[in-house]
Amino acid sequence: MNNPYIPKPVRIEEIITETEDRNLKTFKLAFLNKEDEQAFRYTPGQFAELSIAGKGEIPIGIASSPTEKGHLLFTVNKVGVVTTQLHNMSVGEVMGVRGPLGKPYPIDKLEGKNVVIVSGGFAFTTLRSTIAYMLENRERFGNITVIYGARTPGMLLYKDQLKEWQDRDDIDMHVTVDKKAEGWTGKVGFVPAVTKEVAPSADNTYVLVCGPPIMIKFTQPVLTELGFTPETIIMSLENRMKCGIGVCGRCNVGPNYVCKDGPVFTLAELNEMPKEY
Repeated sequence: MNNPYIPKPVRIEEIITETEDRNLKTFKLAFLNKEDEQAFRYTPGQFAELSIAGKGEIPIGIASSPTEKGHLLFTVNKVGVVTTQLHNMSVGEVMGVRGPLGKPYPIDKLEGKNVVIVSGGFAFTTLRSTIAYMLENRERFGNITVIYGARTPGMLLYKDQLKEWQDRDDIDMHVTVDKKAEGWTGKVGFVPAVTKEVAPSADNTYVLVCGPPIMIKFTQPVLTELGFTPETIIMSLENRMKCGIGVCGRCNVGPNYVCKDGPVFTLAELNEMPKEY
């Protein structure tokens, strides 16, 4: 029987420094055992626990798509003991992965629909997974619109991938930064304002939102004004998760556990929950 508490060994295959402050790095991980790789079946929106012996473990959203075989991607912000240790590790070192965990984005429900993705900062990770998955299965989805922002051009994630997506004609990309910057020729403005400017249609459309709380706070009214309903607004929450499987109780919001019942919830579901989230 598979023990959900035991991490599987993975090797660091590549480390990419994403941002100008060097506090966000993407780690490309490969399972040491083929059977562990085959058993790790996930859907965009899920997360995993990354573990380092002697330091602990942390929940991190999966940034790779299930269509990207042979590896997993995790983009990690250096903020504490475990993440600092991870940032100090090198290619070839071995660590652990436990998962996949959590409720994913409802990919089946999105099929045949238009999809709008709204994100800011490093919360873009699981949405990178979603975009890569939808583009690999492009015929299954309608129009795809992406609105993604960061404070500065140097704080944008996945710059090469963003450029690749912007060059495609089957996805509508709107990448923005908070204020003008030297050499930046893209959009300037906060994500809620750009969302209102772009004004994606709510007809036959779902919107996936993940970002800093302040971005979400000001984006929700814009989406409502555009005609999106609580049932068609899908969000991914963050909370103080520890065990990842709804046992320790650290991430509960009322009777719900963000790690097990989420992290993906519709706005309609959130409206029924205590406002502590």
